[in-house]
Amino acid sequence: MDLSGTWRAQVADDEIRRSGIGLEADDSHWVDIDVPGHWRDHPTFANGDGPLMYRTGFALEAPASGRRRWVTLDGIFYQADVWLDGAYLGDPEGYFFPHTFDITDLSRFSDEHVLAVEVTCSPQHSHRNRRNITGIFQFGESLDRSWNPGGLWRRVIVHETGPVRIHRLRVTCRDADESRAHLRLYAALDTDIARRIRLRTRSDGLALEESEHQLAEGINEIEWNLDVPRPALWWPRTLGDQHLTTIGIEVLVGGAISDQRERRTGFREVAWNDFVCSINGERLFLKGANLLPTRAGLANASADDVRADVDAALDAGLDALRVHGHIADRALYNAADEAGLLLLQDFPLQWEQARTVRRQAVLQAVEAVNSLGHHPSIVQWTAHNDPAASALRIGGDSGRSRVAAIVGQQLPSWNRTVLDRWVKRAFERADPSRPTVAHSGVIPHLPALSGTDSHLYYGWYTGDVEQLARLARTIPRLVRFVSEFGAQAVPNNAEFCEPERWPELDWEHLAAHHGLQKWVFDERLPPTEYERFEAWRDATQLYQAHVLRTQIETLRRLKYRPTGGFCFSSLADPEPAISWSVLDHRREPKLGWQAVRDACRQVIVVADPLAVFVNAGDELSVDLHVVNDTREAIPGSAVDASFEWAGGTQEWRFEGDIGADECVKVGTIEFTVPATLGALRLELAMAPLGITNAYTTAITIATAL
Repeated sequence: MDLSGTWRAQVADDEIRRSGIGLEADDSHWVDIDVPGHWRDHPTFANGDGPLMYRTGFALEAPASGRRRWVTLDGIFYQADVWLDGAYLGDPEGYFFPHTFDITDLSRFSDEHVLAVEVTCSPQHSHRNRRNITGIFQFGESLDRSWNPGGLWRRVIVHETGPVRIHRLRVTCRDADESRAHLRLYAALDTDIARRIRLRTRSDGLALEESEHQLAEGINEIEWNLDVPRPALWWPRTLGDQHLTTIGIEVLVGGAISDQRERRTGFREVAWNDFVCSINGERLFLKGANLLPTRAGLANASADDVRADVDAALDAGLDALRVHGHIADRALYNAADEAGLLLLQDFPLQWEQARTVRRQAVLQAVEAVNSLGHHPSIVQWTAHNDPAASALRIGGDSGRSRVAAIVGQQLPSWNRTVLDRWVKRAFERADPSRPTVAHSGVIPHLPALSGTDSHLYYGWYTGDVEQLARLARTIPRLVRFVSEFGAQAVPNNAEFCEPERWPELDWEHLAAHHGLQKWVFDERLPPTEYERFEAWRDATQLYQAHVLRTQIETLRRLKYRPTGGFCFSSLADPEPAISWSVLDHRREPKLGWQAVRDACRQVIVVADPLAVFVNAGDELSVDLHVVNDTREAIPGSAVDASFEWAGGTQEWRFEGDIGADECVKVGTIEFTVPATLGALRLELAMAPLGITNAYTTAITIATAL
């Protein structure tokens, strides 16, 4: 029985907890509310932080002898207390996995029932001392920081099983090749009394294995291996087909099926070597983006909405998405499996968490594997995103914040040193089939100079756009995998900015509710220098496009030497925002969208970045590269290059072969900047594929400056 629909709700207090949970409670003055949903979507609770008491009634005859009855709350944001007919069931915590309670005995007292759920989602007011494991849904970068996702955001169902229920099922593919796939399975079985059962494992409906087990009363954990001969392998979209297989288990009691469960998975083997990812023995350079929630409220995004974001990533030429700071709805993982899009999955620990979260974080890490481990698209777990929030300079660009950024990355902390190690270990024990990164965005630090993937916002928080290339030459280790970079830009759909007020926008409101980082814009693109809002908006988009194109091309030139890939910030906005995304909340593109598409084509011809200004008489030395991400060589290719300026043109041609899955330096241009003012344009063309690229700089005369 699906209990979705209209429930009754009221702000919870001690009186409601005493009198609002039983069968006889009068809820006629309560408010109608939709389940699934978020309480902020209802006008009565639009500005509230809860807690809310939810109630619904239902009629159901008592279960037959030998049958057991359960209630499952599939998604709670974020904690709850649950009662049936006034009897307390439990206090679940965690938003992305189901919580189930045995109501067999209570179901026999009456055919009429009331389920009451008090839902709590306490606000998180800072990037420090965070107590909820809700990631970017609370006090995140690109969502309204006052947003509260509280509510029952997935279905609530009542269902029956035989005497033994499958409480949890986990399926992971440890390794696979053309001859055999090796699966690791785990099941937690809940039995009412001690008994002997048979466990049958199926693949696409065909029975592969049966085994007998003696269970004790309560929860019993069973792990076993399953070998599948001659499997059809699952591949990323650029390497092959996405064969998917359904693995199911049945629990038999006395020859009858007591319960059964299925997981759809793919047979593939994941390996990482110094941040270079391989699938089934084939390495690939990951071109990716950070993925924010499709909507601020998970319940408000349909499966079609989620799949549209996956399609957008494919349209941009991306191989991967980093599910940034949250665990998404199941529709994302299903769509990625089917499309062959790889996912780097963050656990929803964000910034500096309170010490009280350690036990819950470990428990929920295991639940993340139980819920998602079967998806072949997931190739990596990350236990914690940006554990040193001070390193982000969230509070602005001051001398104090710069010192805090350095100290936050270098000195030991409870989050990095204790919490992240515990969570990483929990992931590794539950899932040995794919690697776990302890924390994202931690640069090499003493004593071991260990580091992880990098967050390098050159051209935004610090430095200039070209500093990423200089850093790569100086400290190559820092660009092994760059998982965040980019710049904010104002979208075309900017009514929320109230542009008619220009230049007196409500900057504080935009910062608090729409992600604006005004202090960075004041340095990079000061609003005071633009007469019209539209001119400033366009300038921000041009700058974002420049940052993304320049830095993606830089990282692609470093393919496998040492860079294994990147994820820029970000693909799309969940709500109206001034953000790093290249698609706005209506999925209309900023100028950065086309820059990403051009820079992420399978084959590109690129030059070293040109300076913004060059002086007459400067001697330029510009390297040219061809990056080929396909699995086919390009024989007999030719790259034509030409510098053009107001008074003339100079041309070059380079010929040779380009290997499969390679980045090749095809030549170097030596050029003297002419003694003229104006634009200097470098154009590149590659035959036989018809690939082009262009760069523009301005010529100045040094003596005239």
